[in-house]
Amino acid sequence: MTKQRIGIWIIGAWGGVSTTAAIGLLSLQKGLTGTSGLVSEHPYFEKLDLVGWDQVVIGGHEIRETSFVEAAKHFSETSGVFHPALLQAVEPELNEFDKNVKPGTLIHVGDTIRSLAGDSVKQYDQESLQDTLARLSADMTEFQKQHDLAHVVVVNLASTEPPVEESAKALSLAELKEQLASAETSPVPASALYAIAAMNAGCSHLNFTPSAGTDLPALIELAEEKQILHGGRDGKTGETLMKSVLAPMFAHRNLNVMSWVGHNIFGNLDGKVLDDPVNKSNKVHSKDHLLTEILGYKPQTLVSIEYIESMGDWKTAWDHIHFKGFLDTKMSLQFTWQGTDSVLAAPLVLDMVRFTEREWRRGNRSGVMTHLSSFFKSPMQATTPEFERQYQQLEEWANTVSEE
Repeated sequence: MTKQRIGIWIIGAWGGVSTTAAIGLLSLQKGLTGTSGLVSEHPYFEKLDLVGWDQVVIGGHEIRETSFVEAAKHFSETSGVFHPALLQAVEPELNEFDKNVKPGTLIHVGDTIRSLAGDSVKQYDQESLQDTLARLSADMTEFQKQHDLAHVVVVNLASTEPPVEESAKALSLAELKEQLASAETSPVPASALYAIAAMNAGCSHLNFTPSAGTDLPALIELAEEKQILHGGRDGKTGETLMKSVLAPMFAHRNLNVMSWVGHNIFGNLDGKVLDDPVNKSNKVHSKDHLLTEILGYKPQTLVSIEYIESMGDWKTAWDHIHFKGFLDTKMSLQFTWQGTDSVLAAPLVLDMVRFTEREWRRGNRSGVMTHLSSFFKSPMQATTPEFERQYQQLEEWANTVSEE
């Protein structure tokens, strides 16, 4: 199939990761940056004939009132990234992307996220849930038509929601449809509503957050019914990436991990939202389950996430691993991971969109994309938690696609 233009529709369009992805995309289009950090630019994947950077356009939903340029300038001032000359070079295109951003929804986002919302989205507070779904879906459809896009990939980059209600995890699709009659009876959060809207618009869906997204039985069923590709959840960019690499080493060497403590500090908008204990609980669970899955037993663990405003987007993770070796000798390993959260995450978003579009283009247009497991902390339907094995699955998928 001949490659055509595609769209990335981002939930949380003016957030740090989205803004970085937009600047990165435009920088790639203009030849202003190299390809370091982009998995899809590894020579191994050249055989896939992936969509070119100049064939991609960005739009999305947002609840705040700002713009790509304003968000980028704030990000640059607080975190010291984005050279002013680079921002100036891509500013006209960022302004064009702004025209594609529409008001999202505040249904079941939680009080902390609602506190960030502007008036443009609050005007829809009296809108019925069904009208909200129709509006969100229409925005995606219009974006595709306006820009003559062959396909649109919806990516959830919004702030972490409170955990989904347990009742929602047991619902069939038919039962969920009944409860979606109104916002009052709906058991699912905004991330799931965006996902439903995406499926109704025929868009693929990726969830880069710990929020529910499509990771519910009813929505997995809906994806099959609508023939939609989807994947998630929670991007694996820093500390958890290290865990997924180091924990197998301890397991394979039969070194007994007695405790693993991880402290995380950062000061971006995501950190501010995670300062709410309810929202934080969703993220902590996503970061903490991995060790037990890899080691086969549960060591004592502690994961802390603290909002330190002065840090901006720079995230520091300090881990202390206490383990037992031969002759019951106790030893330890410590590491410190420092990086800008959004700069680590944004290239992975662009990668996953390219891999998703390639899967869609080959004609496989339904189900969970397990070959993208290496990108997520809590990958849906994953067969292994180890990073190296997950990455091998991506390579195996690439081999299969290239041989067709």
